[in-house]
Amino acid sequence: MAQESMCKIGIIGGGPAGCFCAYQLQNFASVSVFECKKPLITLLPTGGGRCNLAHYEFDVKELAANYPRGEKFLYSVFSKFSTAETLDFFDKIEVPTYVQDDMRVFPKSNSSKDVREKFLNKLNKTKFIKERVLRVNQNPLTVVTDCGSHSFDKVIIAVGGHNGYDCAKYLNHNIIEPKPALAALKTKEIFKPLSGVSIKNVKSEGFCDDILFTHEGISGPLIYKISSVNARKVFPYKISFDFIEQINLQDLLNHNPHKSIKNLLAEFLPKSFVQFVLSLLNINCEQKCHQINGRTRDLILDKLHNFEITAISTVKDGEVVTSGGVDLKEINPKTMESKIVKNVYFCGEVMDIDGFCGGYNLQNCWSTAFVASQSIIEELNIW
Repeated sequence: MAQESMCKIGIIGGGPAGCFCAYQLQNFASVSVFECKKPLITLLPTGGGRCNLAHYEFDVKELAANYPRGEKFLYSVFSKFSTAETLDFFDKIEVPTYVQDDMRVFPKSNSSKDVREKFLNKLNKTKFIKERVLRVNQNPLTVVTDCGSHSFDKVIIAVGGHNGYDCAKYLNHNIIEPKPALAALKTKEIFKPLSGVSIKNVKSEGFCDDILFTHEGISGPLIYKISSVNARKVFPYKISFDFIEQINLQDLLNHNPHKSIKNLLAEFLPKSFVQFVLSLLNINCEQKCHQINGRTRDLILDKLHNFEITAISTVKDGEVVTSGGVDLKEINPKTMESKIVKNVYFCGEVMDIDGFCGGYNLQNCWSTAFVASQSIIEELNIW
């Protein structure tokens, strides 16, 4: 097919979703990607610089359950492109992967930079345009930038943040108000004495994961999940934590009569946290176990099983991802095409979809980009 007769596709955003669309489409159409910065630069910090590409979960519904916003929308998306297909893609572009004990998938190189370079090497038929997109016009379909305008047969909006939201708004799409998700939380309670203390396997709101105390409040994998689920909740709100497994504290007190209560509890929890809790309860840390009466025992157990904090805000600039974006009711999940404007498609974080930490947000990018691309390719084959 001659270049001039090929379908012209404009992709707004050179992140994971946009570049994955370009990879899928570049052999079938004339593809231009609009990106002000360097393409795929947002891959570099993911996974702590190691690039957490996906999560090793192959059941579509189990995978989709890790998205507080977008779960049902993703059922049909993941049925077309899920974890197995993601691993095949990276194997194809010579990025071998491995699976951690927590089921997170990483490149064997443990390098986001390596993934970015190999990905970009495969986009040799894609044109990158370093211009800032201002809006998308209809009839004819045109991408207007700070340097001019470009006409296309189809446009894919794959950029997250305000640029993508503004383009969608201009096309009369409803934007669900963006809110921080996967964020650390600032608390009413002061935890400065515990700053840097981490506790494993803490239970709260149906989750079990690690928590980290900070000078502003609380952070860590468990808090990211809670803040994500509660992204739409009005501050302040209370959260209760269960810090300790079920133990027979009375039996432990009886068998360790001369040990201090601080040292006994420190067998299960960090000593600094134990001291903090005992101080809250006005209990002498050095008090011997045989001196602990039933009332004091119950106070300790209740505090450890029902440790309540008050979240007053997310930590500024602490969010890893944002909830909100283009209303999913206005997007066809089978094609990712806008239900409002024909030949305009959405994929990635610009939509009201967000997942937990662990490769889920990148999986959203790969999968929605594939569905958008494949629906276009199928239409081009009809042409």
